[in-house]
Amino acid sequence: MVDRAGFEPATSRVQEKPTVSSLPFGKEAGFEAVDWEKFENWLKQAHTPRFSRDIVIYAKRYFSYLQRGDLSEIGLMSHGKRRMIMTALSNLSKFLGRYEDWKRLVHAYQLKWSDRSKDEIIIERLTKVKDVDDVFNWIRQVKAVRPDFSGLLDLMAYTGMRLLEAVNSYNLIIQLHREGRLNEYYNEETEALEHYKFKDLFLRKSKKSFVSFVPKSLVLRIAENGKPLNKHGVCTGIQRYGLPLRFGDIREVHNTIMSKYLSESEVNFLAGRIGSSVFMSNYFNIKWITDLKERMSKGIAEIQSKLSA
Repeated sequence: MVDRAGFEPATSRVQEKPTVSSLPFGKEAGFEAVDWEKFENWLKQAHTPRFSRDIVIYAKRYFSYLQRGDLSEIGLMSHGKRRMIMTALSNLSKFLGRYEDWKRLVHAYQLKWSDRSKDEIIIERLTKVKDVDDVFNWIRQVKAVRPDFSGLLDLMAYTGMRLLEAVNSYNLIIQLHREGRLNEYYNEETEALEHYKFKDLFLRKSKKSFVSFVPKSLVLRIAENGKPLNKHGVCTGIQRYGLPLRFGDIREVHNTIMSKYLSESEVNFLAGRIGSSVFMSNYFNIKWITDLKERMSKGIAEIQSKLSA
């Protein structure tokens, strides 16, 4: 539902700036009468409350771009800010039933969804890595100053979950253990956290997590000794010590290591990337792969050895 990518002007094909009268948005669009509370509740159907609130804030601040029919200033902004503005305005257009008009406006200004090519993204990923164990060194650094984050970081390293997914999983383990219902989430026989049973937490519109294989020892350590965490608290707790945030790198390293033991389809499924292929959407079923747990165990063992090095 949400278009999160940013835009950049196609400077190589400069066209005459569209006139307001030729554009789909105007005073008649009724932006002054937007029910912002209803808009935020609509967003929460597919996104976290915090992210939904951020979208509303940006939509309120920049909806005048739609009123004026002028997106020229967007191309002058930083990638991160541009990305959030476009996310907000795109969603506002959908909420108002004007998404087709929004797309025509984007086309009129020759704006593109991405400011980097796939080649540039791959090159950046290759050049930023100086030491293959750098991410694991960072995890050890964080554990040293925030030992209360150890269980969460191990959970992320073993599963490759995104930060929000890992925090939700971590807290759910603690909650269900206290209620004597941990078996509703953690399958001891397969050593798997079955996220799909808790759709509201793990099956978001664009980011999903279905199953994660985790050693029983880690699950019990979190259940018995962990205290509930939140995403913002984890981020600020690490930055307070002058350390960068490298959660995306943990996911990247996990998927790369697992690719040595699992097929591409298996890695994509466990990472929550189903894609649009006929095979992944209609035929792939992880429960038919009888040796998956054994191969996953080898990947987790390699990660464990790097964490303890």
